[in-house]
Amino acid sequence: MPDQHAQQLLLPQRPLILGIAGCSGSGKTTLARELTTQFNATLLPLDFYYTCLSHLPPAERALQNFDHPDSLEHTLLVEHINTLANNQPIERPIYDFATHTRIPNRTETIHPAPVLIVEGILALHYERLRPLYDFSIYVNAPNKICLNRRIYRDMRERGRTEESVRAQFEATAKPMADLYVLPSAAHASIIVEGTDALDWSVEQILKRLHQLNLTRNL
Repeated sequence: MPDQHAQQLLLPQRPLILGIAGCSGSGKTTLARELTTQFNATLLPLDFYYTCLSHLPPAERALQNFDHPDSLEHTLLVEHINTLANNQPIERPIYDFATHTRIPNRTETIHPAPVLIVEGILALHYERLRPLYDFSIYVNAPNKICLNRRIYRDMRERGRTEESVRAQFEATAKPMADLYVLPSAAHASIIVEGTDALDWSVEQILKRLHQLNLTRNL
């Protein structure tokens, strides 16, 4: 009869799941991408899970509060994380930020990997998400830096004007961050500074993961 322990070793290991949160423009996405490279991980940004607003006229879509927790289909995200944790692929939505809609009849197949990184401003906010993480990271940064980075990103990648980005920041991004994002730092395993050198943040995270023996199977 085959050794039971040997059989268990042949079974797919559950992925190490990391959650990364922080205000928009804090540097969390840059950190998430670097850790994705370091671990050859699967990266799952919350941004792809914005609710599709195709049922609204285009002029009304831009007026929605995209920084409120209700703007994300977090139940689908939880379902997808659980599927990947069970070593099964998912069909992730593709979101068009210019039109605030999901691209119809198109998804991207995301395959499981030994490490899954979930990243977004509200990644540590949802109660159903937090228990899924083995380790969580909060990226801290001053408001001024967050705003400047957000302007640069949204103008370059999302077809926005500087005026519209500033207006949205003051109207919804900052108030929602104060209400939902900043308090979620209390749930983080580690807090790093988004103004520090990227290599230093990565070093701190890797050291803590090693101390917790979370990298033993990677």
